[in-house]
Amino acid sequence: MPWEERTVCQMREEFVQRVQEGRESITSLCQEYGITRRTGYKWIGRAEAGETLSDRSRRPAKVHRTEAEMEQIIVSYRERYPALGAVKLHRMMENEGYQGLPSTKTFNNIFKRHGLITREASQNATPCQRFEREEPNDLWQGDFLGHFPMKNGERCHPLNILDDHSRYNLCIEPLHGETFQETQPVMIRLFKTYGQPKAFLCDNGNPWGTAQSTGFTQFEVWLMDHGILTIHGRPRHPQTQGKDERFNQTIRRELLRLQSIDEWQDAKEKFGTYRTFYNKVRPHHALKLDTPSQHYKASDRAYSEQVPEWEYPEGMTLCKVKNTGFITWEGQGYFLSEAFGGRSIAVRKSSIQGCISLFYRQFRIGRIDIEKRVFTLKRAYLIDGDPRLTDT
Repeated sequence: MPWEERTVCQMREEFVQRVQEGRESITSLCQEYGITRRTGYKWIGRAEAGETLSDRSRRPAKVHRTEAEMEQIIVSYRERYPALGAVKLHRMMENEGYQGLPSTKTFNNIFKRHGLITREASQNATPCQRFEREEPNDLWQGDFLGHFPMKNGERCHPLNILDDHSRYNLCIEPLHGETFQETQPVMIRLFKTYGQPKAFLCDNGNPWGTAQSTGFTQFEVWLMDHGILTIHGRPRHPQTQGKDERFNQTIRRELLRLQSIDEWQDAKEKFGTYRTFYNKVRPHHALKLDTPSQHYKASDRAYSEQVPEWEYPEGMTLCKVKNTGFITWEGQGYFLSEAFGGRSIAVRKSSIQGCISLFYRQFRIGRIDIEKRVFTLKRAYLIDGDPRLTDT
């Protein structure tokens, strides 16, 4: 006979009573009441123990809840750093000496209870594959955040530079514009403070790149004077500078969306405060929740304001670049770049038939097809050890 919801407790009592009378087998009674032998023995055992035959509560016997004081501290951290997730906040609290912290899962449960998790935050927690150079200062990445208006009406152009290996932020510099004249003093200050990188990755906009696909910029030539290779990301491929692009998103989410910028001094102070937090306090997933400052050290390549003369090996012919950016070879003029104006480059025959190769200091900067009288290559490569070099 089926169990009816309204008489379930009575039916269990009746089942147990008939079992105790011993006139029928337990198997046949279980079949009659539509229950398994295991269920039948469960009700028999409870009756013999003097327990009620009504349904027990499904609530766990022990419920582990975070103490109210600790929960409030966790909530206050989330409110203070609303763009950081449970894992990073957990590590930050550990680093600050908190003991007996609940798990990161409990952190998230607390956030949910207090309405502190957004869809955007969940999407940002999606893991991604990461790549980095082997040592600090092997590569720096530079990019402008994108200008925005301050409260005083002026527009701020923050310049962000990161070390590729450690993610260490070398500067968040508020500038009036994105020009070489604005950027160069910042770069010199960084070189004096941290030494020089081996290479510098940037996009193709001002002041790094050039509107002319056949030229070099003043910025590139200046870095070559100091032995630094400029690497440009492919046009319309911002993922090439993934770390800088991600940092730009991070600073928008963790600073600019939460605080307004009044004027230049306010920008410097708030960017400086955030930079300290980012480098020394905020855990980084790519660093196994270490901070960037734990993985960065200054470069041993010291900056020198005086650029020494370069001695080219035998077999090369020196050629002066005119202020117009042209060089003359065998009576024919070729446009190299105005950025080389007044400097001397070196020329020698190329291993490719009918071509010559152009060099500036330790860089190969171009190749000319003498027969066709055109450049077949115009790009800077390190002669030895270029990280991108696939051909000669």
